[in-house]
Amino acid sequence: MKTSLLLILLLSSLHLSSQSIHVDRKDISMPGADRVKNVVDSALNKMIRKPLIHSASIAVVFNGKEYIGHYGELEEGKKNIPNNETIYEIGSLSKTLTGMLTVKAVQDKKLNIDDDVQKYLTESYPNLKFKDRPIKIKDLLSHTSGMPNMLPSEANPILQNFTDHDTPAKLNKLYQNYQKKDFLRDLHQVRIDTVPGYKYNYSSAGTQLMAAILEKVYNVDFEKLLTDYLSENMAIENTKINLSNLELQRLAVGYHSDNKVTTFPMPILPWGASGNIKSTLPDMVKYMRFLLQKNKATAEAYRPIVNFNPEFSVGYFWNIITENEKLGTYYLHHGGVPRSQCYIYIVPKYELGFFIITNQSGNNTASIMDEALIEIFDKIIKSNNRN
Repeated sequence: MKTSLLLILLLSSLHLSSQSIHVDRKDISMPGADRVKNVVDSALNKMIRKPLIHSASIAVVFNGKEYIGHYGELEEGKKNIPNNETIYEIGSLSKTLTGMLTVKAVQDKKLNIDDDVQKYLTESYPNLKFKDRPIKIKDLLSHTSGMPNMLPSEANPILQNFTDHDTPAKLNKLYQNYQKKDFLRDLHQVRIDTVPGYKYNYSSAGTQLMAAILEKVYNVDFEKLLTDYLSENMAIENTKINLSNLELQRLAVGYHSDNKVTTFPMPILPWGASGNIKSTLPDMVKYMRFLLQKNKATAEAYRPIVNFNPEFSVGYFWNIITENEKLGTYYLHHGGVPRSQCYIYIVPKYELGFFIITNQSGNNTASIMDEALIEIFDKIIKSNNRN
């Protein structure tokens, strides 16, 4: 696994108390659990001692069993260790759930990924094509549509200066009253300057458009589509976009860049499909269990839509790393908002799933998590291969 390769893929998206570990014992249920716990504890305790990292939570699914651990303090000096009730902003991992809903729509014969997106839009958007090649649904799923990262366009220079201390406030101001109708208005201003379907150009706006299409074909609000799907297929009940007042009290606070004070949550974008879903560690375990199943839904979600090189392709918003020397073919995504970053890895060869999240978001956060995960992968897989 090459850290540099992962960072290229993932960054295109977007002093602790001595009692630094909290583990829910009921969650340690796998054979060799003490071995896994020791490996994870070692890596995560190193991680939370890195500059600016305050806390981390991790969930592991391995050979059908699971482990959840929580480390550090959400706020320095307050001893508020995260736990299984903590709700986290999972950022662009939301895209993978939008991808699963698109799989459902394909299998329900509501749409075809070779369809022109214009087929599902009420207004005419002659701009959503390059010459005679229109943007298709598969181009949204594979980040090859040529659409900008964000709409409105004013968001893109803000995100290019992500670590500026005023970035969270600027984002909140920009999106304060930004509704679906505003997105569809701004969609008319998009200019496509390359043939869709070939060039990787990460686009949260493309994911938002995918959500609008899903909402149209089902005639159901996107969030209801999401929560119904998760409840029916995974018994997930605490993963959603909009939180109640009681749930907001459980939402993890977090730190942006090198700010010493906690910052704003990510503002809710229209549909919320690209980066506004929130979840808990137990729910992410259920999600990983589902993703490790071999069925028609996961087979379609992981089906490469565009192959960019022999090692890297994209499925239904999933980054696919092909035939890695250690891990085989695996699937991953990074998530990031101004006050949290996370990863999800699905490694079928070892029946292994990882979800890791920290309540800090800066330039080095992804590489710090990646360092911890590489250590965990290496030790668990080496130990597994010896048995």
